[in-house]
Amino acid sequence: MTDAQTQIIDALAKCPLVPVMALSDLDWIPQLAVDLRDAGITVAEVVLRTPEAIDVMKIMKASAPDLIVGMGTVRTEEDMQKSLDAGAEFLVTPATSPKLLSALMDVSVPVFPGAATPSEAMHLYDLGYDYQKFFPAEALGGVKTLKAWGGPLPNVTFMATGGISPEKAPDYLALPNVIAIGGSYIVDKKTKSVKLT
Repeated sequence: MTDAQTQIIDALAKCPLVPVMALSDLDWIPQLAVDLRDAGITVAEVVLRTPEAIDVMKIMKASAPDLIVGMGTVRTEEDMQKSLDAGAEFLVTPATSPKLLSALMDVSVPVFPGAATPSEAMHLYDLGYDYQKFFPAEALGGVKTLKAWGGPLPNVTFMATGGISPEKAPDYLALPNVIAIGGSYIVDKKTKSVKLT
């Protein structure tokens, strides 16, 4: 495990709640970064779903340097490269393709590649990915599915994301094969606030 991987795993152990954020209001980002840090959040994921995503990540990193900020919804090699060029400290993919996996093998930051089936999880593990994204978690059976995978896939640990509510978060985090959950509920864009529960 690299130093960067160790750093993010340690950070997730301290706070396993990862805000998943599709944001476009740049004026709010400096305060949001500080609010997330002050709330105890250690890792934040900006997603490539708005034109401003790269700028959001840059501003967030500059505003709270001790917050580990990465890029999610990485779907192509171009997405990967522009995220890395902007300083992403980790990458998250919603799923994986042979072309994307080939490109990801050469990056120096931690990667959480998306897996939706046991076969995908085993394939990613064979490529060296002990930590993966389980997405879309609730649509794929959520806690029951991850619990069932725990026996035959004991060496794979997941960041579960997709439809997880604050009420369901503790059930996911109680599983030994879940290191963290990603939640869009953590950042409320309407009230411009951070909600951990």
